[in-house]
Amino acid sequence: MTEKSAPRRKHTAGFSLLSERVLELLASGRAATRTELAELLGAAPSTVSLTVGQLMAHGLVAEEGTVSSAGGRPRKVLRIGGSDGFAVAAELGGRHARVGVVLPGGGLTDVSTVPFATADGPEAALPGLAAVLEALTEQHGRDRLRGVGLSMPGPVDVTSGVVTLPSRMPGWNRFPVRAWLEDRFGTPAVIENDANCMAVGEHTVQPPGRQQSIMVKTGTAIGTGVIADGRLYRGATGAAGEITHVRVEAAHDIPCSCGNTGCLETVASGAALVRILRGRGQEVTSTEDVVGRALDADPEATRAVRQAGRYLGQVLAANVNFFNPDAVYLGGILSTLEPFVAAVRSQLYEGCHPLVTKHLAIERASLGADAGLVGAGQFALQRALAHALRTATGAPP
Repeated sequence: MTEKSAPRRKHTAGFSLLSERVLELLASGRAATRTELAELLGAAPSTVSLTVGQLMAHGLVAEEGTVSSAGGRPRKVLRIGGSDGFAVAAELGGRHARVGVVLPGGGLTDVSTVPFATADGPEAALPGLAAVLEALTEQHGRDRLRGVGLSMPGPVDVTSGVVTLPSRMPGWNRFPVRAWLEDRFGTPAVIENDANCMAVGEHTVQPPGRQQSIMVKTGTAIGTGVIADGRLYRGATGAAGEITHVRVEAAHDIPCSCGNTGCLETVASGAALVRILRGRGQEVTSTEDVVGRALDADPEATRAVRQAGRYLGQVLAANVNFFNPDAVYLGGILSTLEPFVAAVRSQLYEGCHPLVTKHLAIERASLGADAGLVGAGQFALQRALAHALRTATGAPP
């Protein structure tokens, strides 16, 4: 390597990283001008303008009108080049999947729920889901499809595009889901953990000042996604935010789906509530049954739900004290129950330092059940843009 070639490669790598962040922010709708990009990226306006200019030269970014600014000349509005594209996305559950079309900027349309038998395994379950997504694709124009995103209820290895050791997805371990989708659709595909999808989806609609947040999905199981400095934080091995298997004293030696005992999941999840209420003589078979009884003000169900919220809040408090986020968002079906949300909020205020909770927002996800779909679609659009960027700049895949 010559002395001249080293800095050239360094510059290209830096350009690619900043370019991907610019495309990511424009695609999510969190930024629409050069000034907003500079503020969110913490970069010099001149550097951002140079990067935007390069992206425009490659046809990846375009200008579209202006927006007025206080005390200055109007700012030019930026958009993703060819932003008439879309992604199809699905959020997988145990027996059903939510599907929809996600647009650049976070728009969501054509949302529906379809049967999906996760327990049948990927080779039996995926073709039916793919047929539904293909119907949505044809409806909106196959030539405009940019990517496919799946939100998965289990740990995901995003590098290889597989689910790893899922406790409630028999037959899915190491199955090449992403490769299967890319072969089927002929377009970039992404699979991601459901809590991470919800964290990213919710982040796109929150105020720009909220750059640190924790999303907790509370359904049959418990999942957590972490946003740090405005981006999803995965950790060293992609397991950041894994609080569901934290050992808690109240769980004693109750067996968990992970093979261990005494995990938070065994006392605070929807599956735990089903077990607890059945042990008290209640005829419930699903988390939906538990929620229905709590909404009908059944005293046993309400008491169990409130206690589950306390246990979750106790574990979450340690993470909030450590991370000091701007916000904690609660999603999933249990977050629709006020006794559950109130119990989590109470434990956070009781268990966290006053400085940590001084400006802490603790609220339900504003996107509700749509957060995961928006996130999965955004991941797919970002992967498509990253692929287009590498192609345009001649970078290796």
